[in-house]
Amino acid sequence: MGCTAFGLKRSSQDPTLYAACRILMKSARRVEILLVEDNPGDARLAVEALREAGVHNNLNWVANGVDAMAFLRRQGKYESAGRPDIVLLDLNLPKKDGREVLAEIKSDAHLRRIPVVVLTTSQAEEDIVRAYHLNANSYITKPVDLEQFIRVVRAFDDFWLTVVELPGE
Repeated sequence: MGCTAFGLKRSSQDPTLYAACRILMKSARRVEILLVEDNPGDARLAVEALREAGVHNNLNWVANGVDAMAFLRRQGKYESAGRPDIVLLDLNLPKKDGREVLAEIKSDAHLRRIPVVVLTTSQAEEDIVRAYHLNANSYITKPVDLEQFIRVVRAFDDFWLTVVELPGE
């Protein structure tokens, strides 16, 4: 049920009321996030930062690129997995590199609409350019400090989980 069920439209007389309704509707919906991160410490940090930022979500974590693709395609042990609304993807992964995962996601007609946010320690210009060339939706360099990481996650939440309209399945 959306804001239109309450008789509110984007072009209605009171755009502020419509915007408030959209924010409330989004905050009531749990966002499905797939975190693809091989470092358990970084994964734990991401989970803690999301919790600290007050992000309401269902976070699934896989530790390599092969599992990421199996999760996204609902194969093997992931056959009952929910479809993620957004993917947080590290680049340097075992079994299948994050760049390969990104290329596969964006070349698959069933997966390409899922926004992929690269979240990695690499600040290398060639990694940034290549990620965008492979159609990453954004590129975030992971801070190592917890406070800075929480700030980055809050910015991620503000933009990707509050402002942006995520596509449905």
